Amino acid sequence: MTVDVTTPDALRTLGLPAAVRDVLDTADVIVPATRDELYALALGPDGGPRFDVVYDVHGAPVKEADVVRCANGLAVNYPEDYMRRRDPDCMRIADDLPTDKPRYRDVYGADFAPVKTETLDWLAGQRLVVLPFRAGGPVHGYPSLAIVPVNAAFFALTLADLQGWVTFDELGPFTPRSILYVAPPFRHTHFDGRQVVVHDRSTTLHEVFAYNLYPGPSAKKGIFSVLLDIGEQEGWLTAHASSVRVTTPYENETVVMHEGASGGGKSEMCQEFRRLDDGRILLGTNVVTGTTDTITLAESSALAPVTDDMTLCHPAIQGTDGRLVVADAEAGWFVRVDNLTEYGQDATLERAVIHPDRPLVFYNMRGLPDATLLPWEHTLDSNGKRCPNPRVVVARSQFRHVVDEAEPVDVRTFGVRMPACTRDAPTYGVMGLMHLVPPSLAWVWRLVAPRGDKNPSIGESAADAEKLAHGGLVAEGVGSYWPFSTGTKVGAANLLLRQIVAAPRTRYVLTPNQHIGSYHVGFAAEWLTREYLARRGTSRIRRESLQPARCPLFGWTPRELRIDGQTIRPSYLAPELQSQVGEEAYDQGAAVLTAFFRSELAQFLTPDLDPLGRRIIETVLADGTVEEYEALTPTTH
Repeated sequence: MTVDVTTPDALRTLGLPAAVRDVLDTADVIVPATRDELYALALGPDGGPRFDVVYDVHGAPVKEADVVRCANGLAVNYPEDYMRRRDPDCMRIADDLPTDKPRYRDVYGADFAPVKTETLDWLAGQRLVVLPFRAGGPVHGYPSLAIVPVNAAFFALTLADLQGWVTFDELGPFTPRSILYVAPPFRHTHFDGRQVVVHDRSTTLHEVFAYNLYPGPSAKKGIFSVLLDIGEQEGWLTAHASSVRVTTPYENETVVMHEGASGGGKSEMCQEFRRLDDGRILLGTNVVTGTTDTITLAESSALAPVTDDMTLCHPAIQGTDGRLVVADAEAGWFVRVDNLTEYGQDATLERAVIHPDRPLVFYNMRGLPDATLLPWEHTLDSNGKRCPNPRVVVARSQFRHVVDEAEPVDVRTFGVRMPACTRDAPTYGVMGLMHLVPPSLAWVWRLVAPRGDKNPSIGESAADAEKLAHGGLVAEGVGSYWPFSTGTKVGAANLLLRQIVAAPRTRYVLTPNQHIGSYHVGFAAEWLTREYLARRGTSRIRRESLQPARCPLFGWTPRELRIDGQTIRPSYLAPELQSQVGEEAYDQGAAVLTAFFRSELAQFLTPDLDPLGRRIIETVLADGTVEEYEALTPTTH
């Protein structure tokens, strides 16, 4: 299939390092003029229906991926199970700027410079797709460049769909703030088959070298790394969060921003209630007795997604009313559909991906040539089980009611996966349905970002996976964006604290998922909390309506919670009241959680930590009360 391409003359107007200029002057370069042209390139020289992505490795062909043309997009699959998820230990830092992440020279015993030169030399000998994009989305993004082998054009297409299609003509002459290079065979020739993404930073250019073709750690989280690096230099954050504008049946609007470690409910915050066949909402099922509790909401609030994962908190969009203002850092969302196993489970998402306005890119899903790919048909791993990381890249515009403008945040919720807790098997799963916390405690939870209860997220280390599989705790780190940060933990902690203090009108809430004590609740607690907060709107929750939680890290517990005239049983708000839990089991679980927080927070007590942050952490270490946390960062709940 012949693809018409624009002339690469536009590349001559770019401000590029000399070595990169040499690559583009030497290689056979294609600059697609439209997304359709890039999509055609992704199908290979014959235009499909099947195309194998193969590279020469020491004189032998190695297949890295295959692409199948389906009626609704491309199905991309990898021969190796390992390549179907992001390796959590793939980031390497090549420069000498401050970092707490593994430096290239410390891991491999040599500087990155020779491998960087080899990479550029290899690219110079390839046929390349060169793609401009804005790191951070079409509106506030930073002009950037991607250099990708043409037979991996699906990778470039994914990047374009995530960050938004833009042309060199639209950008005009520019000096890239970041450059992404893709060199797949180096995974075999230099890194023993491992995924490796090397970051080489300066104060003006962030280079990302991707030595693998799964886009998670590079086209997705690698760009997140770029934004975090830029933000650290400029004094702002890109949060790892979803956010939604909730409009009640009475037309009150509340914007909720949800954070948490992987599995903490970010994707679910923008989802509708899951209802039983008769329309009721299942609140919880007792894991001991099997009894269930339901709630009836004749009409729930309308949801309008604002952000999905990378939430931009850029200074250009901040207002003056004391609330944090956010916008989406992406034009498209890298949606995981492992929870779709049959038709009818998520009508909104199914509609968006089965009948899209334009063909999509699917990962780790079974596709037949020119047939419609169904999002619940997941690729099987070598063990015969469904791949846990099926993905699809969906433009924001494919979703109904999506919000395109920046929005001020009324409430920042934080989700935590909780295991079941009973008298016979005490665990830390003792968080109530909803807890209000002062900003100081909100900061503490974001420093630790605990991942718990058999976390389903892909890519844990073997040690972490073992802990999570047996009800243990693992810290995801500052803001839950720490896995993608190239900087230092204390630097990130200070920036997060300044962001929280600068938005005194934004309120903070904790909410569990999976379990509340002895009840399995899934994500019902998160959805009910969202509904309750939206129906209250901006009205203040009086202090006499709250009581200190039995575990001080949980802040305050509502004495009563009513939704649409229905009262939630107190034992969902205070799990120590459950007959299968009790105070002794609760206290044992709270002790586990408290000890974990202490062990994780001690590392931040360095001379570089903000003095207020030091006082907050010292309060945790001293078993402080919620009143002491509030005194450090007063609230008006």
